[in-house]
Amino acid sequence: MRTLTSLTSLTRRRLLTTAVSAASAAGLGLAAVPAQAADGTRAGADDVDDVVDALRALPGLRVIEERPGAEPGYRFFVLGLRQPVDHNDPGAGTFEQRLTLLHTATDRPTVLFSTGYEVPLIPRRTEPAVLLGGNQLGVEHRFFGTSRPAALDLTHLTIRQAADDHHRVVHLFRRLYPGAWISTGGSKGGMASVYHRRFHPHDVDGTVAYSAPNNVDDREDSAYVRFLEHVGTPAARDALKTAQRQMLLRRTDMVARYEAWAAATGDTFRIVGSADKALEIAVLRVPFMFWQNRTAADATAIPGPDASTDALYAWLEKTAALPVYADSTARDYIPYWYQLGTQMGYLDVPTAHLNGLLHYPDAIEPRSFVPPDIPMHFDAEAMPDIDRWVRRRAGQMLFVNGTQDPSVAEPFRPGPRDARTLWVPGGNHHVTIADLAPADRTEAVTTLHRLAQSSCDDRDMGSDHFGSCGVDQRDSWNL
Repeated sequence: MRTLTSLTSLTRRRLLTTAVSAASAAGLGLAAVPAQAADGTRAGADDVDDVVDALRALPGLRVIEERPGAEPGYRFFVLGLRQPVDHNDPGAGTFEQRLTLLHTATDRPTVLFSTGYEVPLIPRRTEPAVLLGGNQLGVEHRFFGTSRPAALDLTHLTIRQAADDHHRVVHLFRRLYPGAWISTGGSKGGMASVYHRRFHPHDVDGTVAYSAPNNVDDREDSAYVRFLEHVGTPAARDALKTAQRQMLLRRTDMVARYEAWAAATGDTFRIVGSADKALEIAVLRVPFMFWQNRTAADATAIPGPDASTDALYAWLEKTAALPVYADSTARDYIPYWYQLGTQMGYLDVPTAHLNGLLHYPDAIEPRSFVPPDIPMHFDAEAMPDIDRWVRRRAGQMLFVNGTQDPSVAEPFRPGPRDARTLWVPGGNHHVTIADLAPADRTEAVTTLHRLAQSSCDDRDMGSDHFGSCGVDQRDSWNL
C-alpha cells in the first residue's frame, strides 16, 4: 500500500492550537502553568532566569535566539543541536538540527513535537502541551528546513536515522526536564513519532499521533482506491470526477494559465518535467486532497460541467495546491518524496473515469519529484516492520483519526497493550482531541493525564535505562 501526506502546513497549524475546549468538554481542568506576575517574573519550580545558562550547558546544543510572542508563563527559544549524519558512523560528519523550545518549568511534563518537515518558528503549543500545561520541544526532521548537512546525502534519510535523532534529543534534554515526556505529531509528524517509538520505545511515557498514515505494502493500494470510491456522498464523488474530466478536457487552456502563473512568478517545472505533467498530477490528486482538507459541506462549491475555465483553474489551485509542483516549492520537498519512494510508500487513485485523458503513466509516483541523478531503491521491509511492532508491542499510544480522511484509509491498528485508535466522525486530516465525540474526548484527555503522571522510577526502561531520569552516559556528545 502507498500513502500520501499533505504538502501543506495545515495539519501542523491545526495541531498547534489551543485545547481548552477539549479539557472543558471533558470536565477536566488544564494542568496549572506558571503564571506571569505583574513585575514580569514567572513562578515555577526553577529560576527561569537560569534557563539560558542551563541550555547552553547541554553538550552539542546552541541557543540561536530567544523570540518574543510566547504565552504568559512561557519563553520561546530557537535552538540548534549538533547531530551525526550517520548514527552508525561517527566519521560521516555532522549537521545542526533545528529545535524550538517553549519552556515553562523544569518540573512540568515535556511534549516532544515531531513535525515531519521543517519546524515552525512560532510560539504555539500543541494540543497535548496545552492539556498538560507542559514544556514543548519541537524537532525539525533531518534534511528538511535548515537541518541539512553541507553535503546532502539522502541515503542517510531513513526512518531509523530520524528515530535516532529524536532519541538523542530526549536523552540530552532529560538533563533539564526529568519529568514525564509525551511525544506527538500530526500526519507525517505523527508517523515520525510512531517510528521513534518503534526503535526507542521507552524514550517517552506516551504518544499522541494525529492522522498518521500507515503504509504496509507499497504494491497493494486498493485501500486508498476503495476509500475514495466510497467516502462522502455519491453526488460529491460524481462532482469531483466531473470536475477532473473537465480540467483534462480543457488541458490546453488550463496549462496555459499554469505556465502564465509560472512566468509571472519566475518559477519553472524542471523537477517534474513540464507544466502539462504537473497539471495532470494535480488533477489526479483532486479527490484525495479534497477529502483530506474539506468536508462534505464543501461539495456544493465543486465546479460543474458548465463552469468557466477560469473557475475550474481557481478551484484546482485552491484544492490541489498548484504551486507545490513548481520548482521553488518542489525543491524543498525532494526529501519528502525521497522518503516516500524509498521506505514510506505512496498511493494510487481512481482513474477509470479519466480513460483516454491521461498522458503520463505513473505521474504521481515519488520518482516524478526527485531529480533523476538521485538514486532511489525501495526498502520493502521497513513499513511491515513498523506495522508489526504497532500491532504486537506498542503501548501507551493514542491515535486520533478522522473517518473521512483518505490518508488513514489504512490506519495503524495498535494491539492490546494500553494503546488505541479514536475516530472523529466526519473528520478530515486536521482533527484534534477536541473534535472527538464527548465520551472519546473524555477518554483521550484522561489517558493523556494518566500517561503524564507516570514517574521515572515506575517506568519500565528496558535496555534504554536512563537511571532515575538521568542521562545514559553511554551516549557520546563529542561532535
